[in-house]
Amino acid sequence: MPSLNISTNVPLEGLNTSEILSETSKSVAKIIGKPEAYVMVQLKGSVAISFGGTEEPAAYGELVSIGGLGSDTNKKLSAAIATILDTKLKVPKSRFYIKFYDVKRSDFGWNGTTF
Repeated sequence: MPSLNISTNVPLEGLNTSEILSETSKSVAKIIGKPEAYVMVQLKGSVAISFGGTEEPAAYGELVSIGGLGSDTNKKLSAAIATILDTKLKVPKSRFYIKFYDVKRSDFGWNGTTF
């Protein structure tokens, strides 16, 4: 059930967001080792973001998962997602933060109940 939310100050109009979502979803599933059928990715553009005192392209992400996260995995996820944002949205890797949350099954709801 990995859920990734990405906010960026880059406008998404005219971009192939389906390609970005698909590539990100596949990467998250592969790196965490969970079925892609349970991966959710949300991408919000044109969000007011200042990073280092400028409004140059930047992004912030949060990834929540029930298990599958840890030091090595988080590094791989950070690298993969940063590469996608750099390639597809021109957000430099140095202007992207991501926070990881490893939660208990009872702390995440789905299908009218919790996992």
